[in-house]
Amino acid sequence: MGTKDNKKGTIVLPIDVSNYEDFVEHPIKAHEIIGTYYIKHPDLFPKTMKEGYVLNGRTRESKRKEGFQMRKIITGGQTYQIRPSFMLPYCKGEVREVSKGLFLLKFGVPFWALAFVFGHNAMWWYRLFISLGCNDIVGTSIYESSDLPKDLIADEHHIRVRGKKKYVATTVGDNCFLGMEVCDSASEEGLTQGYAVFKEEALNLNPDYEPNSVNTDGWAATQNSWQKLFPKIVVIECFFHAFLKIRDRATKKLKDFFNIAGDKIWNCYRATSKRALSQQIRRLREWTAANVQNCPMKHNIMKLCSKKNRWMKHIDNVNAHRTSNMLDRLMRIMKKHKINSQMFHSTTKVTTKNFRALALLYNFTPSCPSVWKELPELKSPVARLNQKNYAKDWLENLLLSAAKHHFRHHSNSL
Repeated sequence: MGTKDNKKGTIVLPIDVSNYEDFVEHPIKAHEIIGTYYIKHPDLFPKTMKEGYVLNGRTRESKRKEGFQMRKIITGGQTYQIRPSFMLPYCKGEVREVSKGLFLLKFGVPFWALAFVFGHNAMWWYRLFISLGCNDIVGTSIYESSDLPKDLIADEHHIRVRGKKKYVATTVGDNCFLGMEVCDSASEEGLTQGYAVFKEEALNLNPDYEPNSVNTDGWAATQNSWQKLFPKIVVIECFFHAFLKIRDRATKKLKDFFNIAGDKIWNCYRATSKRALSQQIRRLREWTAANVQNCPMKHNIMKLCSKKNRWMKHIDNVNAHRTSNMLDRLMRIMKKHKINSQMFHSTTKVTTKNFRALALLYNFTPSCPSVWKELPELKSPVARLNQKNYAKDWLENLLLSAAKHHFRHHSNSL
């Protein structure tokens, strides 16, 4: 959202509605406001601002928003228009008119319902939502390159687009979506292309970025794709997925055996040293061999025991995610979105934009009050990750963050 605006040279600033008329009408007030925000948030401006700027009149009145004009400045030999963050790109409307409607999309409210309550029509709301997906997820969500998570979680969410099976390559870190790309296949080649989008966006933010670890399930194609993209990364296999494979094959007749095995499995997980882990795995294997009859559950217990070297990586990498619980929580949002979207009837490209929009919607919208009650100023996952906001309204904060990333990413060309 706002990407095309920025190509024309647009600076987005969190100017209050009450001050905007003075900002447009009075040059002295304009200099004062620009100077204040340059001191407070220099990252919202192009790099050439440090060389100075001059006011350059105003834009023509908007045809969509009667009487609305924007200030123009010249810096570094280029002209920029200054758009207040309370106004949507292309003057589609004011943020206060759409912020609550877009927030409800997080909970699966259909577009026609938004149109019924807030006005416009269903297609207008759909286009507004999809336009969010044009922004970089990583660059928009993370303000400082040093805040890029070093320990990630990755998995694929299964969907259907026009009846054909597709896979959403999803990357998560610090309770935020950092990557979402729809892939045509779950092969190593297909997933490498999908996860490569996250790598590209991360390197745009920090050319030296190299994650320490990534937690995945046991799918070899996923693990191989990450090792191909980041050769030094440590792949941590999810312990919880290994447990689920055992649980899902425990029939009623095996209930008592499963309860005992389950305790022993989690004793392995709770081991704090390699020696203790080896001991717990050996006990689990010996007990299973002696007490459980041949069945799929026994086979999967033995399979878990045979992966001892993989579980040892959990001990060596104390900061890595040992389970995919964080990603699983976020994937519930994706599952609801899949159901509400009726399995998608568009192209793979548009479906990718759809999920990328959902990712930014989740990252920037307020979480449940019980999550942020101790940090009332940091309501959204992005705010807690970056420990700051540019504006109080979540949508204004998203627009400002997206504009900031444009200047950071294209600073060499300004």
